[in-house]
Amino acid sequence: MRDAFVRQLSVLADSNPRIMLITGDLGFGVLTDFAKRFPKQYLNVGVAEQNMTGVATGLALEGRIIFTYSIGNFPTLRTLEQLRNGPCYHNLNVNVVSIGGGFSYGQLGFSHHATEDLAIMRSLPNTTVVAPCDTWEVVEATTALVQKEGVGYLRIDKSQASTSTASPQNFSLGKARVLREGGDLTFISCGGILEEVLQAATMLAARGMESRVISMHTISQIDVDELRAATSGGAPVFTVEEHVLPGGLGSAVAEVLVDRGIAPRIFYRFAIRGGFCSVVGEQKFLRRTCQLDGASIVEKVSALLGAASS
Repeated sequence: MRDAFVRQLSVLADSNPRIMLITGDLGFGVLTDFAKRFPKQYLNVGVAEQNMTGVATGLALEGRIIFTYSIGNFPTLRTLEQLRNGPCYHNLNVNVVSIGGGFSYGQLGFSHHATEDLAIMRSLPNTTVVAPCDTWEVVEATTALVQKEGVGYLRIDKSQASTSTASPQNFSLGKARVLREGGDLTFISCGGILEEVLQAATMLAARGMESRVISMHTISQIDVDELRAATSGGAPVFTVEEHVLPGGLGSAVAEVLVDRGIAPRIFYRFAIRGGFCSVVGEQKFLRRTCQLDGASIVEKVSALLGAASS
């Protein structure tokens, strides 16, 4: 997904000199071509993410469209005050790109886990939070972030869902994407962990349960119409995210449902439930550890549906 982002940004930068990419001293292999092609639209500020955000704010005030680029928590949690007081307060088109969403950098330990970012970033005023599930959504989201007003957060994952079977659709910020149809239950997810959700849906189908799978790629603007459709008749709803339980996708969906008096027969949030994950390992291993892999999802869903029907 990272490569898809850089390719699309290059396409956009070629026709729009206002676009600028700022890195915090990383991504040299993948950003080399961009830096050579657009030397006046690229800046490496060094390992100084807070300063990077300040520079981005100044350039955006002068009319630039900025993308800041770093790993996991560094362009978000480390720069939170600068983001709040700069781009968010002034409603600037500064787009924060995190290339290590969730457990992407799990081998480096919890300091590199981006597992609180959705909650924090969606709480900031004037901020659009996007977590694409595949390369198609990355490309479309990058284009949309250039065109929108205000701050953007693009959470890029090392993994991605295989959505080649999904029907062609137009992409709009705040408009969910249906990846699979089914009438027995609904999964709502975002980011690369949708690959686990699609696996779970396939396994559940073998047990006679058909799942509707939704990519809710925009977390800050939940698609209310899609939620109404998903919960019609009280159908069970399950949210899945590679993020801590409080404040993320599941919380955003729950807020929308409660505010509108919508009550699914079953509502359960798959997320990291133990706080910090101190285990070190690859992304898929950490998902299994936190019971966020396809098999664990299937067992929990089956248990909840069985309990509800007994």
